[in-house]
Amino acid sequence: MNTIELNTLTEWAIEHRRYFHQYPELSGEEYETCKYIKKHLDKMDIEILDYEPPSIVGFLKGTEGSTTIALRADMDALPVVEEGEKSYISQKPGVSHVCGHDGHMAVLLAVAKWLSEHRMEVKPNIVFIFQSSEEMSPSGAESLIRQGVLNEVDIIFGIHLWQPLQKGKIGICSGAMMASVDDFRITIEGMGGHGASPHETVDSVYISSHIIGALQSIISRRIDPLKPAVISVGKIEAGTSYNIIPTKVSMYGAIRTLSNDTRHYICSEMKKVIEGICNSFGANGYLELFGGLSPVMNDKEMSHFVGKTVKTVFGTEVLVHVDPTMASEDFSCYLEKRKGAFIFVGTGGEKSAYPHHHPKFDIDEDVLETAINLFIGLVLNYEE
Repeated sequence: MNTIELNTLTEWAIEHRRYFHQYPELSGEEYETCKYIKKHLDKMDIEILDYEPPSIVGFLKGTEGSTTIALRADMDALPVVEEGEKSYISQKPGVSHVCGHDGHMAVLLAVAKWLSEHRMEVKPNIVFIFQSSEEMSPSGAESLIRQGVLNEVDIIFGIHLWQPLQKGKIGICSGAMMASVDDFRITIEGMGGHGASPHETVDSVYISSHIIGALQSIISRRIDPLKPAVISVGKIEAGTSYNIIPTKVSMYGAIRTLSNDTRHYICSEMKKVIEGICNSFGANGYLELFGGLSPVMNDKEMSHFVGKTVKTVFGTEVLVHVDPTMASEDFSCYLEKRKGAFIFVGTGGEKSAYPHHHPKFDIDEDVLETAINLFIGLVLNYEE
């Protein structure tokens, strides 16, 4: 692709990215976004496959067609009040694209445009996955897989415009790239009463303090220090008044690991800790797990291919080996079923100074060109 053509395509992508940014939709609600993308895929004469909205899947047949490569972009925004003075600020109060999914959609749409206009250069079949509900459970990836989106797919790639990585760099690693996540709720049922007579109660709040401390002992004393893991309690619900000891406490949080073995072990140990502590105080304790995702595990062969492609398209100085992050991504669902890789495209810099999910988060739109060129490079450089 020549420089003028790439610049023109990038400007086109920026225009659409700003539309997506102004009109964000929450997980599972991306119906208008879906219609917008469908309209443009129809203009490109890309076949729309039969999948449930608000996800939308396109198909372009390659000249050889013996291999099918899927490219994925997530669509959902977050329930965050956006801050800042950008001209394209969210027009939906309390909803905003503060993670970069608007950029992901614009990139994939631009890639679809270029490939549709250069069909004779495209050897593999291409599946364009615009996926709902990455940020929230139930996972949009799991839903599409149940509907059969990977049935004819051999390889899948995804990107994330990544603020922690320096602008101009492309990051990849083989194996664990992002963490698993299991959301949980702990319920403690004691016996309430007057704050002046704690001896007549089974104090669920006091018991909860023991559990919070004991959960961290799982990480510090039962898990190999060389196997990263995190247990975080982020929300506690209890009581109606300062002088009443409540009967019940609910605590919510998440477990994150870089291996399924560690993940399953922690879940088992948490149940033992919670029940043991509650029993010792005469209370009942329950652990419930919600919406679990495995770690993002990049295929070794495909990670090598990505690195080779980056060096070919951009030069060796652009490629960075990144350490795994304890953030999670439902792209892991695809990689459990097919070979592929998830790739970070660096956007960190003056224009992208705030972290993902911050009310002032924004992406440096210059990086859209890098991401577009990367996706197209992966398609054109793939050899069986």
